[in-house]
Amino acid sequence: MSRRGALLLAAGGLALLSGPAARPAAQAAPPALGGPPVRPEIEALLARRAEALLGLDVAGLLATVAPEARPAQQAVLARQYQVPFAELFYRLTAFEEPDGADRFTASADLGHRLHGIDDHPALMGRTLEFVRTGGGWLLAGDEPSGAAALWDLGTVQVVRGRRSLVLGLAEVAELAKTAAIADLAVPAVEEVWGDGWAGRLLIETPQSEQQFARLLGVSAGDYQGIAAVTTAAAGAPHGTAADRVLLNPEAYAGLSDLGRRVVTTHETTHVATRADTRPWTPLWLSEGVADYTGYRGRGRTARQITPELTSDVAAGRLPSALPLDADFAAGSAGIAQAYELAWLACDLIARQWGEPHLVALYRAVGASDPGSGRAQALDGLFRSQLGIGLDEFTSRWLSEVRRLPVHP
Repeated sequence: MSRRGALLLAAGGLALLSGPAARPAAQAAPPALGGPPVRPEIEALLARRAEALLGLDVAGLLATVAPEARPAQQAVLARQYQVPFAELFYRLTAFEEPDGADRFTASADLGHRLHGIDDHPALMGRTLEFVRTGGGWLLAGDEPSGAAALWDLGTVQVVRGRRSLVLGLAEVAELAKTAAIADLAVPAVEEVWGDGWAGRLLIETPQSEQQFARLLGVSAGDYQGIAAVTTAAAGAPHGTAADRVLLNPEAYAGLSDLGRRVVTTHETTHVATRADTRPWTPLWLSEGVADYTGYRGRGRTARQITPELTSDVAAGRLPSALPLDADFAAGSAGIAQAYELAWLACDLIARQWGEPHLVALYRAVGASDPGSGRAQALDGLFRSQLGIGLDEFTSRWLSEVRRLPVHP
C-alpha cells in the first residue's frame, strides 16, 4: 500500500499546535455628535442572539434579526440544532460607530465550548452586518471572516462515542464508524503517552474536500489529498484539550480500514502530546512519534511502512540529514519520504533505547527553551536522554535507512 496513495495522505502533523496571536482590543470610534453611542446596543443585541442560539429559541433569535435575514438565520439555528454547546458568546474585536449610517459592519469572535470536550472556549472570527430599523439595530448578516464553522456548511449530525464526539455533515451511520475508530485510538495512544491528557477526541467531518479547506481557512489546493489535520482551537491556552481533528472525507474514504486506524491514532497522538509540543519541537520528531504510535502493534514491516523511501534507497537516492520542518509542508516534494524518515527515526529510538526513552526525549524537548540554538539544545537533550549526541544518532539512523531494501 503506497504511503503517498494511502496512509501518508494523513499529513496530520501539518497541525496548528497553538492558536493565533490574541487580537488587540476592539477600538471604538467616537459616536456621532448629538447621538448616544451604538456599541452598547449592539453588544446587548449580540448577547440576546447568543442566548437564543444556545437555548435553541427560534422566537428569541428572530427578534434580533432584520426581516430580510430571518429565513437564513432560522436555517442557521436548524443546522446547529444538535451541536452540544455548553457556552456560546460574541465578543466584538473591531467596531466603529456608524456615524449616522443605517447599515454598517463589525468584526467579532464567536466563542463556544462543547459539552464534555472543551475546557476553554474556541474562538472563530465573524463579520457581522447590522441594519437600523424603526425599533433599533438588528443583525442582517453573520459570516465567517476566516475559517468556517462546521454549521456554516450544512446541518450537523452528532455521534457520541465512549471516548469521542463526532460532528459531521455525513450520514449518522458513517459518523458512527468514525467514532468507533476514535474510541480505539484513544486507549492506544494512552498506552504510549499515559493518561495525563483529556483522553477524549473531537472529530469534525465535512462532506467534501472544498469544505475541509473552508474549515481550515485555506484554499482547497493547499491540503488536497490530506486525510486529516489536527487543529488547536483559537482561544484555548497552550496545552489544553481544546483540539479538533478535521477529516477530509474524500481522502479519508480512500484509505483502507488499517489506514483509517493509523491516521486516527496519528491525529490522536497530536492531541495527547499538545502540552509537550512547542514551536521549537522539530517536525521530524512530532510527526515521527505520531506515526510511531499510529503504526505501533499493527504488524507492519519497515518496508511496508516506508514504501516511497524504500524505493528511493533502492535507486540510490539517500538522505544526508534528518528532515527539515519545510519538508512536511503540504504540497512539498518528497513529503511522503519525510514522514517515513521521521517514523524510522522514532522507531529506531524506541527499539534501541526503549519506548519510555522516546516519550521522555519528546517531553524533554518540549520542556526546553533553546532560543535560537535549537540544534545545539537538541544535541544536549539527546546526550542526556539517550547517551549519544545528535550527530551520532543521525549516523545510526542513516545506517537504518541504507538497510531498508534488504529488510523483509
